[in-house]
Amino acid sequence: MPLSRLSSALRLTVGFAFMALSVAVFAFLVLVFLPSRSLRIKTCNVFGHITGRVCLWLAGASVPDGIAEEVRVTHPAIYISNHTSMLDIFIGIWLAPIGTVGVAKKQVVYYPFFGQLYAISGHILLDRSNTASAIESLKKTGEILKKYRIGVWIWPEGTRAKDGRLRPFKKGFGHMAIATRLPIVPVVVSGAHKAMQKNSLLIRPTTLGLRALPAIPTDDWTLENLDEKIAQVYAAFDAALPEDQKALPLPGADRATAT
Repeated sequence: MPLSRLSSALRLTVGFAFMALSVAVFAFLVLVFLPSRSLRIKTCNVFGHITGRVCLWLAGASVPDGIAEEVRVTHPAIYISNHTSMLDIFIGIWLAPIGTVGVAKKQVVYYPFFGQLYAISGHILLDRSNTASAIESLKKTGEILKKYRIGVWIWPEGTRAKDGRLRPFKKGFGHMAIATRLPIVPVVVSGAHKAMQKNSLLIRPTTLGLRALPAIPTDDWTLENLDEKIAQVYAAFDAALPEDQKALPLPGADRATAT
């Protein structure tokens, strides 16, 4: 155990140092492109492709060959992924195609280095404590997607699942699908919760399961059938996860969707 803690501390130290250097370089570029939100987002995507992959390597996370190409086949799109670990951030910024805006809780700005670059790059910050504000932010996101012809990456569960199991999806991505008619690309992640658990900085090298499911058209999505459509996406996610990460029944509630 002491040896694993030492190894974890070393990985974190090198990772933070690399992130700080990368942010310094890309923050300068983002500031140069300040007048153009589209260029700022795309510059941050390049940052993510580099730092996301390097940080996963530093964490000892093995990833399947060809997954980045699988995800980027369909673009622009609404990319949704399950959320169980801090590693998911690096997975997301690595896999997101150039021209993809991120949606994250506003507290992300307090993450060292990464959060500050995220904030000035034009990505979306949600205030989850204020439902009206969150809905307005998601509405603006739909407008941004149409204006700049870009995609969006979302973790629809809204929070990390400590046990790795799939949690109910919030409906924001569904409303965005209705507004933009972009296809939905489910990106299923397994094993990340074993590599870095919630509320822990201990990193355990592991093999990640990463899989892009076939793109789902949203041309026939409406407010009337939204719950049904989200339930279908949720079921596809659940079926693709290993047994120990499948959703547990929620008594007296629809486990597929949350308000």
